[in-house]
Formats: sequence, structure tokens, C-alpha cells
Amino acid sequence: MTSAALDARAHRRCHNALNSLHSTHYFSPDLGRELGALGVAHPRAVNFAVRAAALGPVGAGTVTATFYKYKHELVARHVPAVWASATPEQILVARARAVDATLRRLLGEETVASAEMTEAARLALRAVEACSRSARPLHSAHADLPVPEEPHLAFWHAATLLREHRGDGHLAVLMAAGLDGLEAMVTHTATGKGMTPKWVFTTRGWTQEDWDAAVGRLRERGLLDEAGELTEQGRALREEIERETDRLDRAPYEHLGADGVTRLTELATVFVRTALGAGAFPADLLGKR
Repeated sequence: MTSAALDARAHRRCHNALNSLHSTHYFSPDLGRELGALGVAHPRAVNFAVRAAALGPVGAGTVTATFYKYKHELVARHVPAVWASATPEQILVARARAVDATLRRLLGEETVASAEMTEAARLALRAVEACSRSARPLHSAHADLPVPEEPHLAFWHAATLLREHRGDGHLAVLMAAGLDGLEAMVTHTATGKGMTPKWVFTTRGWTQEDWDAAVGRLRERGLLDEAGELTEQGRALREEIERETDRLDRAPYEHLGADGVTRLTELATVFVRTALGAGAFPADLLGKR
């Protein structure tokens, strides 16, 4: 299937729904409970452990490089120390239990066991067949993990692979655009679609001083105005970043085909709306303030 046959934004919409479904477990009390039972209690240690576990017992440098938008000093406080509390293998098992509990709680047992969930898993796994491992460390590490048997976990697994596939490509685009991790977050927040500064400080380790310095650098480049809003040049750069990320991520969705992408988006969107209605995310997570 050619790229022209698939709407240029169709796979981005599909990714957004899949990414939201994947991300529910990061904010779930089930994850904290499961990791806490292994001796991993700090929220940041939990986050680093579950996402990096597929890479093995890596050091702080690898996590900072592959996660990109976290302050290295924050990462180094928890990695590699977290592996002394639990092995990556133990953490992956605990993560799966947390995802299972989270999806059952947010979506309900009927949805988890539905034909629609089985269909969504089949479509998402079909898309994954065309993902590339090259220069995609987080995707490739997760691709080495076995596909769960239960449809809702298989769907989440496939959503994770598609999410990390796009994410790895996105980081290459950010580097090519000359944006470091914090500058990328500042410009994304300025679009109104990224994390609020409060959540950037809380979860990524950056301070108000760091944020202000990044804003200053972006103003010097003409990407932000004095009010901290994107300039025309800044908006054009963000749009180009998304277009280039789309280009690097189009293969899985072209492989699935336009009809498959439409159906997968429909199914994932219904699941995400149900999860949102059940309070999956903090109300103040996204926005400019």
C-alpha cells in the first residue's frame, strides 16, 4: 500500500489513541502497589524501572539517552540502584500484573473480555509486523518480549510496541531539529498538548530555573515570543517535527491499511474514552499552565 492511499494524519490519530491507552498504567495505583511489593517505592524509580526493564539492568546513561526528556541527575538517583531491589524480569512480571488490573478496573470486565478487544489486539499486532528495529532501542527491546495470550494484554503489548516505535523515531527528529529534551518539552507545552510545567518538574526532574533557561534559549532562536508562546517560526518547527515523525512511523500503519487503521482507531478511541471517564489521568496533566 502506498503512503498516498493512507490519510497523512490517520496514523497519527491512531497512535494518539494507542499511546493514551498504553500510558494509563503510569498513573495507576496498581503499578505502585505491584512495584512496592518488590521494594521499589519512589514514583520516579517505578517509572524508570518499568519502562527500562526490557533493556535489562542498564545504567543511568542508557536510560537518560533512550528516555531523552528526563534530567540525568534525576535518573542517576534511581538507576542502577533500582535493580538491587528487583531484577528486570521481576519488574516486567509485576508490570504485566499492574496493566491487567488497571485495564480491568478502567475498562470493565465486559470490555476486557469483548470481541472488540480481541479485534483490536489482532489489528494492532498486524501493524506491529512492519515495525523496524533499526535505531529504535526501546521498541526493539520490547519487541523481544513474548506476546501475552490474553487479548487485552496482547493489545496493550502491541500498543506499547507501536508507541515506542514512534517515540524512538521522534527523538531522532528532535535531535535533528536542535531541541534538547527540555526544549522539546517547553515547545510541546506551548502547543497546549504537552505536559504542564508542574508535571514536567514533578516527573522529569527539571526545575523552574532549568525551564526559564530553556525558554531563554528558544527565544534567542526565535521559536518563542516574550509571552512564552510559539512564534510563527516555532509553530512551523513543531509542525515539521510531527510531519517528519509521521514519515518515520508510517510503515506499520501502511501495512495495516487504511480500513484497518480506521477500525483500530475507532476501537482504541472507545477504550480511551472509557478509561478517561474512569479517571485514568490527572485533570491537570496537559496544558500550558
